[in-house]
Amino acid sequence: MSERPYTMTPRLARLLALLPACLPAGALAQTDALQIYARLNLGLEAIEQSGAGRHDVTRLSNYRSVLGVRGGEALGAGTRVLYQVEGTLSADTGAGAIAARDTRIGLEGPWGTLFAGNWTTPYNSATSSLDPFYPTTAGYMSIMGNGSASNADNLTDTASFDRRQRNSLHYWTPAWRGVSLRLAHGFNEERPANGARPALDSGALLYENGALFAAVAHERHRDYQGPGGTDRGTRLALAYRFGATRVAVIGERLQYRSPGGALRRDAWYLSASHQMGAHALRLGVAKAFDGKGDAGTRFGFATAGPDTGAVHATVGYDVALSKRTSLFAFHTRIHNDARANVDFAINGLGAGAGMDGDSLTGARLRGTSLGIRHAF
Repeated sequence: MSERPYTMTPRLARLLALLPACLPAGALAQTDALQIYARLNLGLEAIEQSGAGRHDVTRLSNYRSVLGVRGGEALGAGTRVLYQVEGTLSADTGAGAIAARDTRIGLEGPWGTLFAGNWTTPYNSATSSLDPFYPTTAGYMSIMGNGSASNADNLTDTASFDRRQRNSLHYWTPAWRGVSLRLAHGFNEERPANGARPALDSGALLYENGALFAAVAHERHRDYQGPGGTDRGTRLALAYRFGATRVAVIGERLQYRSPGGALRRDAWYLSASHQMGAHALRLGVAKAFDGKGDAGTRFGFATAGPDTGAVHATVGYDVALSKRTSLFAFHTRIHNDARANVDFAINGLGAGAGMDGDSLTGARLRGTSLGIRHAF
């Protein structure tokens, strides 16, 4: 005996059509496809130091390769949850940490984006894209931002304004006529024995319209150098694209205060990139002026007193083999004045000491790299 085919009644069909409206908000939320992504960035470097002694080394250097996952879920009314877990990946040694880079959970909607986690500060991200050698040994962080704190809290890398901040809360406004605002707060969760209550506030006002980009960024570090002290960083940036050529200039003032002394240091950075089909030419020059303040006072690479300035210049070439793969080369030089101690911010020779323990005071550093970059 054959079964009789089932036919849905019109009444039942109407009831099923009304079911989505009766469900709780978010029950039928649309989940984004999980995205797995990576950037493998590696260079073969020849580095030479001259000053107190003359030394050279050939090495394989990782340029902050990453591996991560990200995605989101629509919640209705134009709002969605977003997430990202990004880890370090050392292509040269195999080392890595699962969430040591930009990692967050938050919400975004017509009102903007609000998230928390371990994330790059607005002060940092406002201008990092203007450095064509970021983040390599030749990156401008040797001078701009005074070192690189790739994963820091309120007690680590306290001199650096180029930061990815743990335990931070961020808010980004929507863009309005090319203008947007980004704010961040690093909570004072650390309790050092000296009684300080260190915390961070960072903000950047951005403007982007066609070929023109401009940024004003400011960051404040409270009690980073001890109780009662406040360090400040301020940047002004302007970039313009002339057809295939983009030119950018950044000015920065860093101010530090501790029980042992105070320091103020000014710097500027100029970059240019020229694209010729698959080929590109890059140039970057950073100049740190003498530090002002109590002579001999030092924070990171910045020192107060005469002959404490430095210049970091780099020229490079890229060729794209595909949309995801490129080869590159650069030559970079740091010239320290007689009492300056500037080092490469990434893959440096050491905190104030060069090869074989020689001081970097007044040293000249040179490096050449041949590298490959792939992203997926």
